[in-house]
Amino acid sequence: MAGIGFELKKLTNHDNLIGVMHAYLSAGFAAAGPWLFTALALGGITMLYAQNMSVEALIEFRVVLVYNLAASLVLSAPIFMVVTRYIADAIIAKDVTNIPSAMLGCLVVLIAIQIPVALFFYGYYFELPLAFRLSAIANLFLLTCVWLLGVFLMALKDFKSVNLAYGVGMLVAVFLAHWLRADYGATGMMNGFNVGIMIIVFTLSAKVFAEYPYFYGRPFAYLSMFRPYYQLAVGGVFYNLAIWIDKLIMWFAPQRTLLEPSNLRFYSDYDSAMFLAYITIVPAMALFFFSVETHFFQFYRRFYDDILEHKSLSQIKKSGERLISSVLYHARTFLVLQGAIVFLCVMLAPQIMEAFSYNFRQIGIFRLGVLGGMFHVLALFGMIVLSYFDSRSRVMWLQCFFLVSNALFTIITLYLGFSVYGYGYFLSSLLTFMLTMAVLFRFMGDLPYHAFVTHNNAIRIQRAIS
Repeated sequence: MAGIGFELKKLTNHDNLIGVMHAYLSAGFAAAGPWLFTALALGGITMLYAQNMSVEALIEFRVVLVYNLAASLVLSAPIFMVVTRYIADAIIAKDVTNIPSAMLGCLVVLIAIQIPVALFFYGYYFELPLAFRLSAIANLFLLTCVWLLGVFLMALKDFKSVNLAYGVGMLVAVFLAHWLRADYGATGMMNGFNVGIMIIVFTLSAKVFAEYPYFYGRPFAYLSMFRPYYQLAVGGVFYNLAIWIDKLIMWFAPQRTLLEPSNLRFYSDYDSAMFLAYITIVPAMALFFFSVETHFFQFYRRFYDDILEHKSLSQIKKSGERLISSVLYHARTFLVLQGAIVFLCVMLAPQIMEAFSYNFRQIGIFRLGVLGGMFHVLALFGMIVLSYFDSRSRVMWLQCFFLVSNALFTIITLYLGFSVYGYGYFLSSLLTFMLTMAVLFRFMGDLPYHAFVTHNNAIRIQRAIS
């Protein structure tokens, strides 16, 4: 984490606007690169080529891509969360020799997990042409590779190469999808999109292997961390499922569309409005990632350095107070930035809908999605700060609350009707944010106690023995 923060901080030391913009752009791609790439490429394909192709082909392409996004995130979340901790421990121990083999081991496990799911849905449940089935399965695996590499590239700190890989991959995906759509329809679009993702995968894989040219042994060593860190795995599933559960439920709304004979189910008004609303949180995500990895981490490290250096209790408490002030400062900054974005999006929602060729029925859903996204990203900020203090159980239960509340409120809105669609996600995000902040500030109010007692390994071992 420190290395990433130092690299981002160096980018802002060029004393010009370009350096600052480069730093925040790098932070944005580091925080949201894979799904941001997918959203931009999908949006570009839809806006540029919707007038010149079959509506059915475009819908099939978009729906299958959304399915793969959801499945790849939810199914791979437990592996990603645990291997992130594995990489962090390896970097702290200054022994990164096993990182390349761990990446290969993760890839093997993830493909083994996803093959049965892919074969059931694309081999049996969905009635699609054979070529499109194979392209869809390949797309699922490629998206998973991008998520996986996103975990490993965090340690590389080569933001220029990462941004270049995403940019080139996105352009190639949009161009090839256009080039192949005329002759091959949805299958051609998916294959073109897959080539763009492959460029990203191969480029980032090459960076990982170039950075860590070590012997490829013990590829499954990270699996031993599932037992002590099971909360990370379970919480990862809860959180990623929470992001998608409202869309999944809305696919059964009375207004949803069921394509025959493919059995593809979607609700375009809800899906596209929420997808667009998620894009509005990217600036806050970039600011969040940059702030946490630079300023917040300095105060965090100073607090624990004071403990390790056996400073007086008053000095440790003072460092803890500075750390709390840092959290409050950055929370206010995020709130101001995202609040301004939300205000503009809510006021200009009709114009935004018209610019993206959406219908005006989506305005209410979009506005609620933007409001929910603000509280969502603020709740995520609190969860990540708690994760810095290794408060895994608290984070897991907060993620569980997000999942259950989002599912419950969305089901309620489904029965109440179209006029309240979107309130489920908004209310869930709001309540999750409030609960997360309450847990976070109660935890930080007793920070020295948690540092010395609840997170003291010697005390944990003694309790386990007794």
